[in-house]
Amino acid sequence: MVAVAEDDGGTGAADAARLRDAVEIGEVRGDETEAVVALWQACGLTRPWNDPRADLDQARAGATSTVLVARQGSAVVGTVMAGVDGHRGWLYYLGVDPREQGRGLGSALLRAAEAWLGAAGARKVQLMVRGGNPAADFYHGRGYSEQDCVVLGRWLAPAAG
Repeated sequence: MVAVAEDDGGTGAADAARLRDAVEIGEVRGDETEAVVALWQACGLTRPWNDPRADLDQARAGATSTVLVARQGSAVVGTVMAGVDGHRGWLYYLGVDPREQGRGLGSALLRAAEAWLGAAGARKVQLMVRGGNPAADFYHGRGYSEQDCVVLGRWLAPAAG
């Protein structure tokens, strides 16, 4: 678990008034499923065609993936899902409670996920941002750049059960 000294969004200037509200980042616990899903919904990260509980369960069960949670006391205030495909690290579901945004929690979660991915052997981190999502500015401000590639996809039949 990592203690987070919150800042003003990446510049490193401490916000002394907020430091008393300590935030810790660690792996998601089994009893946090509903809080995590509620956070994803509040942040607009869920889509009708993806079951967020199944996404969370699958990430927790995988040896090459994790979900990190930012906790303020017992409250889940942020998350990020990370996974390694054998070469690249991928990030999903990076979200901060809308009432807590602007305190540096997104940056802290991003750094924690990058550290997890690096320790898991990833040499590069990638993520996808939907067109028109202003979150792209967040990532650009932290050194991420658009890649020269096209993402293609195809649905597979559900696994037998």
